[in-house]
Amino acid sequence: MNCISTGSRLTWQHQNEKLVIEPWNENSLRIRCTLRGAGTANAYDALSPVPEQSSAKIEINKDNATIQNGSIIARISFAGTGRNENGVLHFYHATTGRELLAEQPGMHWPPARNLHHSGNSSVRIEYSLKSYADEKIYGMGQHTHGKLDQKGCVLDLVQMNTEVSIPFVLSSRGYGFLWNNPAIGQVVFGANKTRWVAESAQCLDCWITAGDTPREIMTAYMQAVGKPPMMPEWATGFWQCKLRYISQAEVLGVARAYHKRGLPLSVIVIDFFHWTKQGDWQFDPACFPDPSAMVDELTAMGTKLMVSIWPTVDRRSINYAEMKEKGLLVENENGIPAHLEMDGVQQFYDATNPEAREFIWEKVSKNYYRHGIKIWWLDACEPEIYPMDLANLRYSMGNGAQVSNIYPLMHEKAFFDGMQRMGEQDIVLVSRSAWVGSQKYGVAVWSGDIPSTFESLQQQLKAGLNMAMSGISWWNTDIGGFVGGDIESDYFRELIVRWFQYGVFCPLFRLHGARVHRQMEVGYVPNEVWSFGDVAYGIISRILMLREKLRPYIMSHMKIAHETGTPIMRPLFYDFPDDSHAFDIEDQFLFGSDILVAPVITQSTWSRTVYLPKGAAWTNAWTGAKFAGGAVISVAAALDEIPVFVREGCPVQSVFAEFKQNLLS
Repeated sequence: MNCISTGSRLTWQHQNEKLVIEPWNENSLRIRCTLRGAGTANAYDALSPVPEQSSAKIEINKDNATIQNGSIIARISFAGTGRNENGVLHFYHATTGRELLAEQPGMHWPPARNLHHSGNSSVRIEYSLKSYADEKIYGMGQHTHGKLDQKGCVLDLVQMNTEVSIPFVLSSRGYGFLWNNPAIGQVVFGANKTRWVAESAQCLDCWITAGDTPREIMTAYMQAVGKPPMMPEWATGFWQCKLRYISQAEVLGVARAYHKRGLPLSVIVIDFFHWTKQGDWQFDPACFPDPSAMVDELTAMGTKLMVSIWPTVDRRSINYAEMKEKGLLVENENGIPAHLEMDGVQQFYDATNPEAREFIWEKVSKNYYRHGIKIWWLDACEPEIYPMDLANLRYSMGNGAQVSNIYPLMHEKAFFDGMQRMGEQDIVLVSRSAWVGSQKYGVAVWSGDIPSTFESLQQQLKAGLNMAMSGISWWNTDIGGFVGGDIESDYFRELIVRWFQYGVFCPLFRLHGARVHRQMEVGYVPNEVWSFGDVAYGIISRILMLREKLRPYIMSHMKIAHETGTPIMRPLFYDFPDDSHAFDIEDQFLFGSDILVAPVITQSTWSRTVYLPKGAAWTNAWTGAKFAGGAVISVAAALDEIPVFVREGCPVQSVFAEFKQNLLS
């Protein structure tokens, strides 16, 4: 064994394993482990480069070595009778000496860092860490298991519709941990150990930071991987969408109806199959004969247009032959590259190829941007491959098993870079997937093709909070869910009202769905706010006006997200870490620092209990009743009511008071 200090790095060499630990921003360390004969860097590095840091303190002793960077200390042990105890890492808080996290080898096998050659200079990785009974785990992207605390969960590290893999953990023990690897794999947050798995990679690469509060941890993480740009003011308003508007005339008709009714409409959306063929990336002129005129009229009404862009290329597309010849498509290691069948056989373009990214932007710029369209809906960008044999894919960046999780971020980069080259600054990309750092490309993730049920609404609340704890500050759902909503049923009309009451306090406020009704099994059913009956419309129209009143407050918190990385939508414990009970609350959230939202997410519920965290006094936004923190109270929640509380003394209370007064008058 050999342990040396080189500058600010601590290096441990044993047999064919090399371990490097180095400071990476304040209070943070990066750990990389490689095997001789394998690569030394993975296909993509999510961490922003940092200058050489000399502030780390390194000590090498007979039995161990330590490296300290601010609040975090890593200790590597040389002692122990079994070979698996040698080289084991423990991480501590520098001030308290408390163990934050530690590697956990087996008694005899496997070692904590279990790397095996798997061919082509790659390794399969299993990384085992301690599991702590008192620990709660947040982040990890977006999942539909309906849990906020990820402890006890088994998560596949793979991108799928409704499942977004962002391998970052915010722990209640006071650390943040990033699995810096876009490889397909799995993580198990078990009772006896945590195990991270990468099926094929070049090296083990992770990052850990220590923080006294969740805010400190999130700030360090966002500093390391990138913060969101400033959200443009127009994006905080109401977005109208459905599956689907089939013509220019229909889009304009809907926008005119909103305008005539005096309802706010910031964005209207044209969904998929507005094109000729997938991969043409252009309007069908038979349905959209004059896009420039359409955009001009919408602009005059104060409404922007977003269009759906898919990364799929039909073999009959006008661009297929050229892209195939230039190597701009994702290929298969074996067999014919037929990745998706939807009105023809589709192949995905290779977003990991810079030339391919420039190619798709050139087509989008020519066929959409020149008409004044500047908002992009990046659908099906996981990519949505059938079958899910990702190891059979070949990208420019490498084999699919090693790089597939990076696809959405690379696709988002194509549009962000393209918009910047056009001189645009107000960039918003609505995407169905994301990876570590997607937020720096102006990405607003939506939760995918979810069902129109109360059970799904319950899942969304927790999924959105975990996305916030994964670095995605801009997030939203299809209000009402995407599939299965019967617009004439009492069930759905109750659901859509409750979902609007939740959605008005989401970072983006967007209605969407493929609705049904009793006379149609499926079709392009109305999905405007007046489509769900008079009672629902009366409530929803008032919710739209509430959002308008809240927009200055939202913008102030979007500025905070841009500057620090703190998301506007977050769990209670984020602002109240000293209140242990706040870590247990999974059906409430904070919308900014001053608004506590307790949405109704179950059917036929006309009251609910609310926990008001310690450390602040609270005022019922609608009644003005005041409560001390640390209380559990019961509040009314009729169909037209949503329980909302404001931190006492905060200016936003006047917004609710004025809104209520306007309703009464």
